[in-house]
Parts: sequence; structure tokens; C-alpha cells
Amino acid sequence: MGRPSFDRRVRMLAQRDWTDRERRVVWRGLTGRFALAIEPLLGIAFMVFITWGIVWRAHHVPADATLIKIAPIFGIGAIAFLGYFVALLAAPMTAYAQTFKPIYIVDGYLRYRKPDADSEIDCAGYVATLFEDKSVACEWAYLGSKPLEDATVAAVVEFSVYAGIHSVDGRSTGLIPDEDLPALAIGIAARSGPASYAQPRPSAGEEPGG
Repeated sequence: MGRPSFDRRVRMLAQRDWTDRERRVVWRGLTGRFALAIEPLLGIAFMVFITWGIVWRAHHVPADATLIKIAPIFGIGAIAFLGYFVALLAAPMTAYAQTFKPIYIVDGYLRYRKPDADSEIDCAGYVATLFEDKSVACEWAYLGSKPLEDATVAAVVEFSVYAGIHSVDGRSTGLIPDEDLPALAIGIAARSGPASYAQPRPSAGEEPGG
């Protein structure tokens, strides 16, 4: 799912907290990403140590005073590794922080629509939860491989603004895996595809794009 747009009335919907299991799954994903971030963390430590060593030697060994000129090179290296470290952890840390915000519940509609002229190149359409009056509660860009077709179906939807749709009529979308992730999320890449937002057929009385 891409970045969502939402109506402020969403805050007035029924809501629930994330369960311990749901939060634990997101935490496992964060710890798995942190395991990957050890490399840039070590890089930061090494570059800072070298920079400090050069500055110390330049100030304490007269013959090496000119070494101070190369210290900024390693300082920039430390900053580069820091940027890499932040880039690796920004998304999973944000996702974990979002688990302390509500999951909303709306008894309304689920709407699918095709990509439009303003869609990004990797956008396969949009998925939205609608209020009972069919105004949009929250909508996300869908990044699946198959373009969506226009359709609107009545549904009870659980969603969080940042993460997306958790369940439709009590059926999990797979946004949060049904089982706990392994330690450090090792092996998760080998599992089957991303969260499934398989487009249902409109139920009786509903029209595509209605």
C-alpha cells in the first residue's frame, strides 16, 4: 500500500488496540531489519574511531600534524554510514510506532478503482474504505502486480491509517501474518507474496464501481 489519504471523521469510528500478537509481529520485523543495520553501525564506529585517531595524532605528534587534512574524509564516511543506518530503520521504526495508534472499524464499503492519470508508475490502482454514505474514509495506493478493476462492495473493514486494511468481513488480508515471525524475521523473504488485497466480486445488489 502506498501513502494513504484519509478523512478526519475516521477518528470518530469504532476502534480497537493492536493485539500483543500483532504488535509482536511488527516488532520481529523491526529486529530483523536492525540485524541488517549492524553493518552500517559498525561502519559508523570504525569511521568515528579513525577520525578521532587522526585528530588525536595530529595534535600530539608534531611530525603528523598535516594528517588533520584527511580527517574530514573519514568524518564524511561516518555521516554516510549514519544515513544508511537511518534509511534501513526509518520504515520499520515508523511501522512499530504506528502500532500504538488505533485500528479503526467501519461497517460500510470497500472500494477498488483503477489507476488514474496522476498515479505513480508502479501503482496498480487504489483501495478505499467508505463510510455508510459512500464518502471516502481512507484510501491507499495499491502496489500489486495486477491492475485493479472498479468495484464497490459492502463490507465491515478493519484498517489502520498507516498500515492499510487488516481484515474484510472478519477475514485477514494478510497484512499482519497469521503466525509469528521467526526470530529476527529470518527466512521471511522465502514466504509467499505480500499482503493479499485480492479483489472480491461485487455481492448481490452491488455494481462494479458503485
